[in-house]
Amino acid sequence: MTTRRPGRRVDKRGWWTDAAALASFALLALWVTLRFWANPGHGVRDNRSDQALFEWMMAHGARVMTDFAYPFGSDRMNVPDGVNLMANTSVLSISLPMTPVTVLFGPRTAFLVFLTGGMFLTAAAWYFVLSRVLIGSRGPAWLGAGFCAFAPAMVSHANAHPNIVSQFVVPLIVWRTLRLTEGGRWLRNGVLLGLVIVWQAFINLEILLMTAIGLGVVVAALALRRADLRRQARPFLAGLGVAAVLAAGALAYPLYVQFFGPGAYEGLSELIRGYRTDLASFTAFARESVAGDPKVAARLVKNPTEENGFFGWPLVVLVGALVWWLRRSPVVLGLAAVGLLFAVLSLGREIQFEGRATGIPGPWAALENLPILHSVVPTRWALATVPLVGVLLALGAEHARRLAREHPAARPQIRFATATVLFMALLPAFPTPLPATRLDPVPEFVTSGAWRPYVAGGRSVVTLPLPDTNYADPLRWSAATGLDLPLARGYFLGPDTRPGAPEGRIALFTAPPRPTSSFFLTIRRTGEVPPVTGPTRRAALEDLRYWRAGVVVLGPHEHADALRRGMTELTGVRPTYTGGVWVWDVRPLTS
Repeated sequence: MTTRRPGRRVDKRGWWTDAAALASFALLALWVTLRFWANPGHGVRDNRSDQALFEWMMAHGARVMTDFAYPFGSDRMNVPDGVNLMANTSVLSISLPMTPVTVLFGPRTAFLVFLTGGMFLTAAAWYFVLSRVLIGSRGPAWLGAGFCAFAPAMVSHANAHPNIVSQFVVPLIVWRTLRLTEGGRWLRNGVLLGLVIVWQAFINLEILLMTAIGLGVVVAALALRRADLRRQARPFLAGLGVAAVLAAGALAYPLYVQFFGPGAYEGLSELIRGYRTDLASFTAFARESVAGDPKVAARLVKNPTEENGFFGWPLVVLVGALVWWLRRSPVVLGLAAVGLLFAVLSLGREIQFEGRATGIPGPWAALENLPILHSVVPTRWALATVPLVGVLLALGAEHARRLAREHPAARPQIRFATATVLFMALLPAFPTPLPATRLDPVPEFVTSGAWRPYVAGGRSVVTLPLPDTNYADPLRWSAATGLDLPLARGYFLGPDTRPGAPEGRIALFTAPPRPTSSFFLTIRRTGEVPPVTGPTRRAALEDLRYWRAGVVVLGPHEHADALRRGMTELTGVRPTYTGGVWVWDVRPLTS
């Protein structure tokens, strides 16, 4: 890998090639999200809750811009306690500038633009950095950039994780970090690096952490082979110091809110911290790829959104061969070391193979309880290997191109062999369009504003079922109103504050349970109404008052009859059917 010198001009005859590369990235992004664009009433099949959450986050960003709402927290969900949005995926770097899209076309369209545009911009940014900074050749850059954005793991996260597939700032961080060695520009380069770090921090901190660790190892590998290390170290360290000061200053208050503000937590639940990469998944094919088998993938991962280690055996063989072939390059060795480190960390606290625990502890067991790391999902370390593989593919293609140029007589054979090997390794991993499902439309009761009189005076809307990680449709309702509709409870990460909860305020994916939320959760799971007693009714009244409930709303649901009967028995209030929902006016009970 070589960094191009400032002032060295790129041949402008290649701009048509650039345009073709960008067009191909746009087509691939639209191909992956095709079913969502083709069917306006459809959404992500395998992760509806996260789509609802990100639609809500896009509406929050618009509310910050239009109503000057507080950006790092919100009282529009989980009334009365609110939500710490810095401790969640608030994506302010995206939602704020996309306010016009959200306001004019709605949060669903904003979500789709975010998801599709994130993949496109990731490919475009890697193409720019690879072709202009790291390698200098457009063909290899196109290959590496395409893999960085559309690898199986990235397509898996396109199941409603737009903040994770939007990694377009990562190559910019790489670029600006390498530029720190330029003499005489330490202040400028430090400021630019600090700005892109802040930008990434408001998209996804997990990706920023992994980028910093990976860059640290690669930069160290480069430094060990630099004859002019002392001369370059001064501007590098000076620029790095400027970047650190700028980023720390800009992020000090948001990070304080995240870790110490209301609704902060200290580590993920044991369930999420148990998400690990199955060792067998590295050679398996992801379900949303040409060679994918949903049954095999389902055996190796907990859900379709976390297929982080699926490369397929042909690509694993190719990567191993590339590392051996280019082993004299310190950059390749650094990339290989980081990739191996991340792959091992992704195995979690105990190594799993073919869906079965092996009893062999993984290195992550010694790290998972450390500050910051206790909030990392272990399997996502495998996701961090994707750009490393993409850069290795670009370096390998560039080396083959150079060999062909140096050996004109063997040029056809070298090109044929290169194309054949890449085709055989990458075709099985080529993405297929993500599956979609029809979403229930937002009820007319919500879209018409008929709910507004019920929430006057700071009251909230209680939905049945109450929203959580498995039922987040009410977040879509609230998003459709620009968050004017305030929700009791919700789907978010917040601390487990129940008596007897694990020490350290471990995160839950909703508010701590209350008697009434547990009552309706039982109905949602079983379709049966639990016995309603005097204490049950008193607890329901207390919970409704705690939530400042003005109205209880029941939309379409497979257990709607049981939910309606349960609410009526709890409160003694007879519901009315209006605007596509059942409505209980509970204001007389909660005054």
